[in-house]
Amino acid sequence: MNLPNKITLSRIFIVPVFMLFAIPFPDWLVNDSIIGRLLPQLQVINNFTKSYGQFIAAAIFVIAASTDGVDGYIARKRKLITKFGIFLDPIADKLLVNAALIALVERHVISGWVAMIILSRELLVTGFRLVAAGENIVIPASKWGKIKTVTQIIAITLCLLKNYPLSEITDFRFDWCAMLIAVIVTIYSGYEYLAKNVKLLND
Repeated sequence: MNLPNKITLSRIFIVPVFMLFAIPFPDWLVNDSIIGRLLPQLQVINNFTKSYGQFIAAAIFVIAASTDGVDGYIARKRKLITKFGIFLDPIADKLLVNAALIALVERHVISGWVAMIILSRELLVTGFRLVAAGENIVIPASKWGKIKTVTQIIAITLCLLKNYPLSEITDFRFDWCAMLIAVIVTIYSGYEYLAKNVKLLND
């Protein structure tokens, strides 16, 4: 396995670490369960996660998301582009973004409808890719797919940071505005992707 693919895999493995900080333990686990009684430290950890976990999760998210550009750059620079990498890279992106959306819904930062729209697009495109792969057709990410990923990363980061540091100077919800843009771009990119490639699959 070459270096770009290893970097892509690291983005997948970092998702559980991100979730540990992004979503606090359930209160029933910390307060009412046998585990909570045996490990009173869980309450301290949970309080820390509720207060500061989103900021740590945001840092992890940005670092993980930045590896997307790194693995792509190395693959192109060293001519290490492989079919496995082309297939795995968008899967890693989707896992990271979907995990972040679930965390934001769990924390009541965004509506479940927002997550549902974005998740539906990703599942639809992933299913399309799997069908294409079954026909030995590898479909790389499109320009709009990359724009979609960038808008989602910006919106999710702002939401994880609770609009900080912009919240220090204005009450305008840049995070909500960015998420709305991400949803619109996500819908269009899904349409563009299917419209562009469905003929290829039919052929």
